[in-house]
Amino acid sequence: MKKDLLFAIDTNTKEVIVSDSPKGSNKINLIERIAQQDNVTLYNAVTTLTSLTNASNFDTTIFKAMDKVCQMIYNKHKEII
Repeated sequence: MKKDLLFAIDTNTKEVIVSDSPKGSNKINLIERIAQQDNVTLYNAVTTLTSLTNASNFDTTIFKAMDKVCQMIYNKHKEII
C-alpha cells in the first residue's frame, strides 16, 4: 500500500514535521522532525504549502503542485543524509 507524505510546521520549535499515512487510512505515523537550520529550503516550502491552505481563494491545483515540490525537496534531503 502506497504511503503519502504529510508535512506540517511546528512554529514553537521551528521544525518541519514529516509524517506518512497509508492510502485510504486515517492513521498518521511520524517519520521525523527536521529543524529549520538543517534544511531551510524545505522549511520555507512547507511554510508556503501551509499558507496556501489559509488563502481565501484556495486553489487545489496550486496546493498539489506545492505539495509535490515539498515531496521532491524532502526526497533530496533524504538522499544527502
